[in-house]
Amino acid sequence: MARPSPGFDARAYLGSPLPVLGVRSPDLRGIARRFDREHRDLPPAAWWSVARTLWEGTTFEERVLAVELLKRRRRRLDDRTWRRLDRWVDQVSGWGLTDDLAGGLLAEMVPGHPERYRDLLRWSRAPDLWRRRASLYALSRLIRSGDLPKALRLIDPLRKDPERWVQRAVGTWLRGCWTVDPRRTRRYLARRAAELAPVALTVALEHATPSERARFRRLARARRRGSAAR
Repeated sequence: MARPSPGFDARAYLGSPLPVLGVRSPDLRGIARRFDREHRDLPPAAWWSVARTLWEGTTFEERVLAVELLKRRRRRLDDRTWRRLDRWVDQVSGWGLTDDLAGGLLAEMVPGHPERYRDLLRWSRAPDLWRRRASLYALSRLIRSGDLPKALRLIDPLRKDPERWVQRAVGTWLRGCWTVDPRRTRRYLARRAAELAPVALTVALEHATPSERARFRRLARARRRGSAAR
């Protein structure tokens, strides 16, 4: 199923630690779907064994497929699996694997588990930028469910993160907050706009009206000038 694009360096684009074959995401999801259909009675331990073997493979697509298989069983994943996936986070780099693992799988395991949310708070202070980014993408289900207080509690300390990949993720999930609760997100941005990196503010305001975007940018510039004057 590999269909690499001539002249396109997919490994560099994704920041993958492993070679990239060029298998499209819909094809990988299709493989996972067929495997699920053909092995519905496979015990959880055996399912995990298949996913772990794929994760330990030699290509980017094998790791993505490992995550896709676990997504098919996400309602059956327990604390032991969470701890195992925590270790996987140490083995990712680049936005491709980080966002798929955290946003597509770990995020589904957080609601209803306060101890896992506390893990995300811990990840947000990690030295590794990809673990910090993972902490943000793992908020996606909480944000969709409307639990913005928890989401903003984690996002807020990362608003000044020095890494661009984290800054962009801050913007992405503030944009997600805006979609769910524009009023609360506007109040947050009214306080913090001047402290966000330009890329974070730009992404956060993608769903705002042109006049709102202009207002928040003016506010940010004015507050930055005021801070500089002091």
